[in-house]
Order: sequence, then C-alpha cells, then structure tokens
Amino acid sequence: MTLKIGNTLTNKKEEFKPIVPGKVKMYVCGVTVYDDIHMGHARSIITFDVVRRYLMYKGYDVTFVTNFTDVDDKIINRANERGIDPLKLSADYIDKYFEDIEKLGVRKADIYPQASTSMPYIIDMVQTIIDKGFGYATPSGSVYFRVKKVDDYGILSNRTIEDMKSAGRVDLDPEKEDPMDFAIWKAAKPGECFWDSPWGQGRPGWHIECSAMINHYLGDTIDIHGGGNDLIFPHHENEIAQTRGACGCALCNYWMHNGMLETKGADGKVVKMSKSLKNFFKVDDVAAKFDKYTIRFNYLNTHYRSPLTYGEENMLESQAALKRLWNTFRELQAYIRDAPAEGSDAAEIVTATKEKFETAMDDDFNTRAAIEALFSMSTEVNKMLAGKAVSKSGAEVILAFIASVDNILGIYPEDKAGDNDEELSNAMALVIDLRKEVRAKKQYDLADMIRDRLKEVGYAIEDSSEGAKWKKI
Repeated sequence: MTLKIGNTLTNKKEEFKPIVPGKVKMYVCGVTVYDDIHMGHARSIITFDVVRRYLMYKGYDVTFVTNFTDVDDKIINRANERGIDPLKLSADYIDKYFEDIEKLGVRKADIYPQASTSMPYIIDMVQTIIDKGFGYATPSGSVYFRVKKVDDYGILSNRTIEDMKSAGRVDLDPEKEDPMDFAIWKAAKPGECFWDSPWGQGRPGWHIECSAMINHYLGDTIDIHGGGNDLIFPHHENEIAQTRGACGCALCNYWMHNGMLETKGADGKVVKMSKSLKNFFKVDDVAAKFDKYTIRFNYLNTHYRSPLTYGEENMLESQAALKRLWNTFRELQAYIRDAPAEGSDAAEIVTATKEKFETAMDDDFNTRAAIEALFSMSTEVNKMLAGKAVSKSGAEVILAFIASVDNILGIYPEDKAGDNDEELSNAMALVIDLRKEVRAKKQYDLADMIRDRLKEVGYAIEDSSEGAKWKKI
C-alpha cells in the first residue's frame, strides 16, 4: 500500500512523496508555556507522535521538530501576576511539559526550538520580508506583514479577505497600512521583556517564530506540518504568507490537522476544550487516574481528524476495551511457558493482521481501523490458545508482531518479554508448588492468601483441570 495523507491544503487524501526520497522533514506547532498542558494539547502531541513512529516504521529517516512559544502576552501577564521573570516562568513550564509527555508515553522530538533563543533568525526573516516589500516598520517600532501582497492569502483556510473582514478578523491599529495586516515584530511596552532589533526594542509576533524556526532547522519547504485544526487560521495561514514573502516558496507540502478535543458543559452542549473557557483537564490530573496506555488508546480509537469528546466515562470504557487486548497478550505470555512444540506457526493470522494494520495506517494514519485489526486478531488468537492449536514458536511470532505494531501505537504494557525469563518462571513454579502443598493440607485460607498477595503485585494464579497456571495481569 502507498501511504496517503489527508492534506488540509487541498482537502484531499494524497499519496505521500517526500521531497528527498527516504527522508521526512516534519514540524508540529508546540505549546505556549504559561501553564501545564491539558488533555486537548495531549491529543495533538499523541497524534503526531504516532505519525512520526509510523513513518519510521515504514523506513523513513524522520527529522521531527516541535517548538515552545516562550515569549507571549499570556506568559508576560502570568509572570507579572506572580512577580517573576517571564523567561523563568516559561522555563519552569517547559520542564513540566517533559514530565507530562512522559506520562503520555510520548517520545521526545529531535529538536525543541524556543522563541527566546531563536531571535537572530527571527529578526533575519523579518528583515528579509521588509526587504522584499512584504513588510513595513511603523514609527513606534513594530513591523507588519502586508497581507494583500500575497495573491493566495486564505488558501489553507479556504477564506477570502472579504470573509475575514466580515468575521471581524482585523486589528484597527492606526499605524497599519491595511486593517488585515498582522504583526511580525511588536514594539516593546513598558515592563515587557524585549530584544534589540533594527526597528527598536521589541519581541516577535506569534506567527513569525514558526516560519523562522522551520526555515532555520529544516529549510525552505518541508514535507509535513502539523497542529490542531484551531491553528489553521490565522496561525498557519500567516505562516504560509510569511514564508512566501521571505523565500518565495511553499512552506509545506502536506498540512495535517487533528480535530479538537471537546467536553460537555453543564447544559449538555459540546464545546472545544480550552484554557480560555476553563473547561480543561490537566494531563497531570488525568494521568493520576489513568495510565498512559489507556489515554493513548482513548485518543487513537478515533481518527485523528475527527472531533473527540473527553469524559471520565469515556476513559473508563477505553480502559475496559483495552483490557481485552491485554488479556490476550497476557495469555500469550503465559501460554509460551508450556506451549506444545507442534501446532500452528501463526504465520497466516499474523500476515493477515499485518496487512490490515498497514492498510489502515496507510490510509491517512487510520489508527481506529488499525486497532480494529488487533481486536480481530485477538479473537482468533484466543480460540487458538484455548484449543492449544498454536505452537510455542507460533505464539512467539504473535508476540513479536504485537511488539512491532505497538512500537507505533504504544498501547500495550512495556514488559513485552519480561515475564518469560527463566528466573521468574522458576520462582513462580516454586510458589505454585508451595500453594499446591498448602491446599493438599486443606489450608485453604493460606492458599487464598498466596493467590491474593500475588494478585496485589500483578500476577494471577488460575486453577484448572491441568493444574495451576500463572500470568501477569
């Protein structure tokens, strides 16, 4: 199958053809670090974590960049409220960000540029935009981008300038040449952090930092640019315009946007989760109740472009569904210890599931369909295990396949091989023999205590006509 990506720019699924064969340059807009990340942020973070992993699974050499906006009105205001330096506030929240994404099972990006440390090439890009006639400095020291200088402004959001004006997307700054123009450099206000520039002391506008970072770290045109669909306009639209003005080239070939995470209000209406509406759930708080596997499963069991309603009841449903996959996984681990040498090599079911999984993922990273393929395999594997129809080597093949696809999804427990080491198996065999002796002496309370204590530390003993068996739970 050929990988196809839902490209927001064309509103079509398109065959993925990287600029350089075998290599992918990928940028995803990060967070403004004035508070802890919430579950809405987590959806975008997990989505593009999986996109990157699948590209690597397909053999691409991926350079993945995501930024921190650490210079911003919200950061300055929050820092002033607390009486601390804005960059100290943002640095603290950057540290917290890395703690939180670990709770989501997310792998770190290759590069994390920050606005505060990117000033030389931000200023260079602003100057280039001015030199090419796409920008102008004002008497107060701000710099604006001439929107009408770009012929196709609105190409990503599919809006016209007239639509934007009627929707109120204008700022009536008297220093602007046109109300639609947007700031790429802001003159410093009293009490704000600032940097020296050819136009005076100031700081970058929000949109320019991403264009400058992409150009500096990845080059003029990149393969994939991602983010939440709330960034399509104005942020990503303005990124396109800035890069066109500075470089005369396209910023990106494939634009990917995840749907919003939503919540139900007291009136039952579904609305976007956001800090401004104060209807958000911090990752830290949710991770205290649910493990990273459940959080990832909850998000990945819906296509990334679709909206998703967050609620604890939905998380509990995901937890229960995921347990079905885990049960099969644990049964496989237990089965291998005394599996027959003869039987099915499981090649047919693994090959069929692999094909379904890759077909789903090649179809615009359809993780929901990919997970459905794993559930179908789980049903068939359970039947095979119940009838002892699969050989030990066959069970190992299935476990190896689970490990390979979970390197993409991250929804199975990480002890994928740990329960089959010889020392643990010998220790559990000794416990089972001891419990058997206790039961023979009719000391059932003691036998039950052994079983219950093992369960507390994550191991289950199951009695059957063939004797007691154990597995990780």
